[in-house]
Order: sequence, then C-alpha cells, then structure tokens
Amino acid sequence: MTDKVIENNQVVVMGEIVSDFVFSHEIFGEGFYMVDVNVPRLSDSSDVIPLMVSERLLDVQEDYKGLNVMVQGQFRSYNRHEERKNRLVLSVFAREIEFVDETPESSKTNQIYLDGYICKEPIYRKTPLGREIADLLLAVNRPYGKSDYIPCICWGRNARFASNFSVGTRCEIWGRIQSREYMKRISDDDAEKRVAYEVSVSKLELVEE
Repeated sequence: MTDKVIENNQVVVMGEIVSDFVFSHEIFGEGFYMVDVNVPRLSDSSDVIPLMVSERLLDVQEDYKGLNVMVQGQFRSYNRHEERKNRLVLSVFAREIEFVDETPESSKTNQIYLDGYICKEPIYRKTPLGREIADLLLAVNRPYGKSDYIPCICWGRNARFASNFSVGTRCEIWGRIQSREYMKRISDDDAEKRVAYEVSVSKLELVEE
C-alpha cells in the first residue's frame, strides 16, 4: 500500500547545487536541510528549485556548490504560519541523490508525475495576448493520512479541458516544476520579491474510479 502511494508523486530533477545547506527541521532524531539546485530549461532560462535532504543521505556539512546532481524524490508541501496566515511552502523531498558529470540540456532534467484530486475550483483565464491558462490545486495523498497540495498550471487545450474539472476529480499530471518570481505587497508602501513554485503541465488525463 505504501509503495502504491509513493508512486503517485514522482520527481526527477538534474542541475547544479547553488547554495549551502540550511537546517529545516528534525524528526525522530533525523535532521533535514534545504539546498537550492539550478535546473536548466530548454530555453536559456532556468529554475532554482529547493531540495529537502536528510543528513543521512548526504554529508550536509560539505560544500557542494558548483557540483551537478540528479535527484529522485517527491514534490512536497507544508503550511508555514506567518503574519497571521498560512503560507504554502513547496520543495522536492530527495529520496536519492547522485552526482553527475554534467547536466544535459533536455526536458529530462526536470520531470514530474502526479496522481491526485482537484481540491479547489479551477481558475481559467486568458492572457492579454489570448493565451489560455488554468490554475489547479492538486491534493496528492501521502502515507499515514497526509496529503501534499501542489499548484499546477495548464496551457492552451489542456487549460480549456481542465477548466471543467470539479472538486474531487481525480487526474494524472505530467510536466515540470517551475519557479516564478512575484512581488508580495506587505503594506501600502512596501512590497518584497518572492518566489512561487508550481507544476507546468504538459499532459493530463482523467482517472476513472
């Protein structure tokens, strides 16, 4: 049963480590640390994706900046309470890490598969240039009654298709993890730059139950 649940959330990313390890939390004596990996896109841009790594998987005291890694794991979420509100924090939970000589410039450097349930009404819109977009929030089950809540963005025909999904609809999604900068208004006179993470969907299918 546990293996089946794990199969519903699969991530593979390849890229360059660009930060030091920063302590996140400890569970049953096992420490978890955050580190950033720069993952190239097919275009000249890239995504900086946060990894959560166990101290039992890697020596987190070492400096790995500039080294290329291939990471297999899951896209996880948790709610962090700040400013009297909950903020959804996303990262790739690393199950396996392998150092590689170089990062190939291909779509295989950033792949994700999710099997979950729509937990919020899809938001469908068009850009000023007429491009169709739909925002989804997917609940992906985890062992022991937990779930991860993953924001997903669909384009074109997929956006129109997904706009008709209702809450509770089960679907499979394939795509990549992307980072996006935005300005968060703190007060009338102040705003700060933040980074949001979401799944850019390349393919999605309904699952009949």
